[in-house]
Amino acid sequence: MDLPAYFLRRPPLPEDPRTIERYEALWAEITRDPGRDLTHAVESPRWRFLAYLAEHKPVLFHGSGDASLATLVPRQANDVNDFGNRQAVYAASDGIWPIYFAIVDRGRMPISLLNGCFRPISPAGVPDDPAYFFSISQEALAAAPWRNGTVYILPREGFEPRPPLEKNGRMHEIMEWASLSAVTPLAKVSVGPADFPFLDAIRGHDPQVVGARAAADPTGFPWLEEQG
Repeated sequence: MDLPAYFLRRPPLPEDPRTIERYEALWAEITRDPGRDLTHAVESPRWRFLAYLAEHKPVLFHGSGDASLATLVPRQANDVNDFGNRQAVYAASDGIWPIYFAIVDRGRMPISLLNGCFRPISPAGVPDDPAYFFSISQEALAAAPWRNGTVYILPREGFEPRPPLEKNGRMHEIMEWASLSAVTPLAKVSVGPADFPFLDAIRGHDPQVVGARAAADPTGFPWLEEQG
């Protein structure tokens, strides 16, 4: 499905039998012995393993700069959409999107984040591969505020998905989920900037301009000056 050029498409998932066999063995370890740190068992770039799980297993993902979370507790979010503006544990049904939250160091300086992940749905109701948009405030982007972080692998049970969005006559599956209760991770994986396939594609924006455009048109994501 054709999309504007500013949306990024997921790179191809691994298909070679040895890699898939290794990923399936790691999944068996997760189900047999939950709560493990799988960092040393997953080769970089780690987005490939996370994206494989997202595509084939009943899991979600949460990115954080804190590697010591034994339980994820609901926190108040700040979003222009009602679904994303609640006190909840937020997670993604995509393995790449959470790495963005894990590697952007919001503790170093004030940073405005603008991002999204969705699957376009065909008229026949078939979801396409995920598409992405990543941006941070221009001043922060110039400082390259990257860090090492952690992606937590979560059970999907107990989460609710964000309702599909209709835009330009097409439906889109927004890959955001929320749990109003605390969640215990199944496993975790450390990630760094090299594990994020779109590091060089992160854009910069003016938070005041984006805020004004979002207020005027809440459905106009990503509120670019030039829509091309």
